[in-house]
Amino acid sequence: MLLPIRLICSSKKMRANGTSLIFIQYCYSSVKKTLLNTEISIPPGCWNKKLQRVSENLPSEYGKPPLLNKELHRQLRLAEDIITYGFEHGKDPVKFVKEVFKPEIELTSLKSLELNTCFNPLNKDLYYQFDAYIDLKKDRVAASTLNVYNEVKRYLMAYEEYTKRRISFECFDLNFYDGFVHFLTHEYRSYRYKKSETKGLKVNTIGKAIKHLRLFLNDRIRRKVIPPMDLSMFRSMEELSDAIYLTNTEIERVATIDLSNNKILEAHRDLFVLGCLTGLRFSDFSVIQQNDVRNKTLYIKQQKSEHWVVVPLRERADYILSQKFQYSVPQVSNSEFNASLKIIGNLSGIDEPIKVSYKKGNKYIVVTKPKYDWITSHTCRRSFCTNEFLAGTPVELIMKISGHKSLKDFYRYIKISPEEAAEKIRAIWAQRGEFYSNLTVAADTNSSK
Repeated sequence: MLLPIRLICSSKKMRANGTSLIFIQYCYSSVKKTLLNTEISIPPGCWNKKLQRVSENLPSEYGKPPLLNKELHRQLRLAEDIITYGFEHGKDPVKFVKEVFKPEIELTSLKSLELNTCFNPLNKDLYYQFDAYIDLKKDRVAASTLNVYNEVKRYLMAYEEYTKRRISFECFDLNFYDGFVHFLTHEYRSYRYKKSETKGLKVNTIGKAIKHLRLFLNDRIRRKVIPPMDLSMFRSMEELSDAIYLTNTEIERVATIDLSNNKILEAHRDLFVLGCLTGLRFSDFSVIQQNDVRNKTLYIKQQKSEHWVVVPLRERADYILSQKFQYSVPQVSNSEFNASLKIIGNLSGIDEPIKVSYKKGNKYIVVTKPKYDWITSHTCRRSFCTNEFLAGTPVELIMKISGHKSLKDFYRYIKISPEEAAEKIRAIWAQRGEFYSNLTVAADTNSSK
């Protein structure tokens, strides 16, 4: 190699969770060197310094050693190719590899370093850059997230048509934000409902669009495609969702209903119950494989957050996976799955009227439908979190399984009625013993005197 390049994992730079990042160290000279972040972290004691690889004793929650070593080897070769390319084209190799190297890059040829707009940003067309951003994300996020990116792009193009003005990177300021949000709130008509008179998107839909637009712009800034800009005004609005959850009793009704005369519905029902018992997103529980399960425990990397979670399998969940699915989870699209769930919920008698309200434009809309009509794939995750919370499972343990990063995000999933809240408080009081009962008795005695 031109000059020393190797993988390192130092125990001197441990993070709060006890892991250390693995870096690619490139030394052009004793004073001119750089570290390239692979974005892979492990306990430093599981790093084989001599072989420059992850040891086989790595705990399963941090990943699988063969896969991690394969990825590290790919990134090392990528760094070598970039450095070689820099030398051949008269560039400062340290500066060049530091600017160009990103773990997610998949180079088809070295020439793509010059042609790819992410590295040589000659083409600053907004939509060209948005497509480049989506391409980089394809292998790193769930298909549903890619759909969100494409929706944001569609909103921008619709706003451009509405204002009759071309949108460029120079447009993103407070005036753009205000106009864009007003358009999405009051004027945007979804391409899915062209014949409908309804205009505008829900508050949470707009908030999600602003969030991902901001992420895209920050990514282009970090890659030096565009100069830094103030995005503090690009605030993501949100409103509390009235989404439903199923109680354990309702899940039991779904799990035990006889659907043997319809194998597709039966398979979708079992997949739904599996989701309710694991707390995973549809993008995760719908792709479980046999090597993800060991000793009745599920080890899976969440597609959305890329975090590993370890989920103990209840007897019914293990039975569904091992006996009914034989570790071959049925392949189904989210839309098809959601359609089946409404039928299954109806057949299970989950039909109490549920009123849901949300804001659209400047109007509050109230919709009342049978509960089964509100069931979706996301009901699994919400039901798991809410039922475990009501059962008294410590929140921090539920979050370890659900993968929520913050208490704020977690508590958005908790959907309990006032009656359920009252019963939970009553149970907590009962656990505190007679002290509170004695206070009540004493107060009654004093009042009688």
